[in-house]
Amino acid sequence: MTFTVDTQSVDRSQASEDYPLSAVPTTARKPVWSLALLLMGFALTSTTLFAGGAIGSAFSFSSILGIILLGNAILGIYCAALGYIAAKSGLTTVLMARFSFGNVGSRWVDFIMGFTQIGWYAFTTAIIVQVLVELLNLPESPLLYGVLVVVFNYGFCATAYIGYRAIDWLSRLAVPAMLILVAVSLVMAARDFNVAQVAAPSGELSFGAALAIVIGTFISGGTQATNWSRFANSGKNAVWATLSAFFLINGLLVFAGAFSTMVYGTQDLIQAMATQGILAGGLILLILNVWTTQDNTIYAFSVAGANMFRTPKRHIFVLGGATLALVLTLSGIYDLLPTYLIFLGTVIPPVGGIIMTDFWIRHQGEFPSLASRLPAFNWAGVIAYVLGSAIAFYTGKYDLGIAPVNGIISAAVLYAVLVKVITQPIRDRAA
Repeated sequence: MTFTVDTQSVDRSQASEDYPLSAVPTTARKPVWSLALLLMGFALTSTTLFAGGAIGSAFSFSSILGIILLGNAILGIYCAALGYIAAKSGLTTVLMARFSFGNVGSRWVDFIMGFTQIGWYAFTTAIIVQVLVELLNLPESPLLYGVLVVVFNYGFCATAYIGYRAIDWLSRLAVPAMLILVAVSLVMAARDFNVAQVAAPSGELSFGAALAIVIGTFISGGTQATNWSRFANSGKNAVWATLSAFFLINGLLVFAGAFSTMVYGTQDLIQAMATQGILAGGLILLILNVWTTQDNTIYAFSVAGANMFRTPKRHIFVLGGATLALVLTLSGIYDLLPTYLIFLGTVIPPVGGIIMTDFWIRHQGEFPSLASRLPAFNWAGVIAYVLGSAIAFYTGKYDLGIAPVNGIISAAVLYAVLVKVITQPIRDRAA
């Protein structure tokens, strides 16, 4: 494969910060197995288990399998398409957004992606502490709770602070261990499975709503998986690594959550493992599961923050983001975050649709140099984004199709039309 990375967009002085404002040079690219394990660690998250639990009680077993396959195929294809573009250009989503939203307009993308991630970071830290206190029967002490929050809050961001190298090594150790633990639990669940005891499907979810849950649970994270796929040593390897995480692994976790609900009546796989008599394995799975997602989450915040303020000092945003998350967790405001964050998750996918259209249709498969003089706002992108987000929100509200997919497709089509009408040329800096 021939890379299309513009040498003007490469700044090797940013190597220690993982190139937050620059394309990743070809000399820093990684093989497919390294990238696949890292993305698998990102996709192995407890929220996906809950998505499986949500559909586990609503459908028959065969219907659940169909929903999982179709939903994760859509999710995987979307993430793989962005991953291919990231590998070709060496850029993150927030850097690509400069071309499709403008130099100033792209800062909105920085905000929604960064704030969504830091909110989930705060929420997830609170949840893991609460689960550990409950599972280990620890005393309900505000002091103990606060200490555990501080330890996990900063502990999870340590690998993100170091960057790709540390997260890569964590994933090499954690992903195989997690997959073995999930497999052991599923084998035990299959042993305990009794068809006669399975409750009849409730039918409380429509097929479209179930697909929206499967896709929507991780599509916001998938939009930012370019933070890693830009390190791929070929576009093909970026596609395979991304599919392995967002189709296979994400699908496995949705299935695990659904099957656990059918067998044990709980969508919490960790609680199911406690029922199975392997609580220690469940605790290991919980900590690794959260750690390999949390470090990706805070890393995404740091990349968005670096782009928003146009500074290569990504490390500052890792520590600053972790501190902000700590305040949100200790203040108890995290209880208010999920609804708002889910709303932001609805309005993030249209960004991916616009970027893909911008890359393939407007720029014919090769982005300009980041050093180019960009307009403050690319109005075609801004208008397409607002309309696409509105379509995603209202179709989701009234259960009309799959809201995230509606947002992606409508934003992409609108941008393809508007960019032909609203012409804003990108000029070389020397011009």
